[in-house]
Amino acid sequence: MTNLRIGHGYDVHRLAEGRKLILGGVEIPWERGLLGHSDADVLVHAVMDALTGASRLGDIGRLFPDTDPAYAGISSLKLLAEVGRLMVERGFAVVNIDAALLAQAPKIAPYKERMAENIAGALGIESERVNVKATTEEGLGFTGDGSGMAAHAVVLLERLR
Repeated sequence: MTNLRIGHGYDVHRLAEGRKLILGGVEIPWERGLLGHSDADVLVHAVMDALTGASRLGDIGRLFPDTDPAYAGISSLKLLAEVGRLMVERGFAVVNIDAALLAQAPKIAPYKERMAENIAGALGIESERVNVKATTEEGLGFTGDGSGMAAHAVVLLERLR
């Protein structure tokens, strides 16, 4: 049996007036934010789902249900830290994380390094193990027309025990 596990995560949130835009734990100045029970950080949610998949923890909907008022407005980085704790408890360590944000706007290039540092910090790993990138979808679909944002993440975990 191999000691490596791959996980893929995907998340999507609608953009809405009156919400802060939080991506990778960074508040980005923008006229709308992502709608959700927590801070709706679509990037961190995709990373969490990739980690839960690779470590067989289920998914974030099971771990942190949106019916639980304890998670209303919570920072997704706090939830990520808990996923990291559970993952380590199961004997896994992060080899690397590659995450992609799909959004027409705003430009996130100035924030990508801070996002990677926030994700790494929540997991207690070196920031060089985390890559964050973004792409537009050339005006196509709900991400291209500005209705929402999506994110994908792929992780590689190593089983230490």
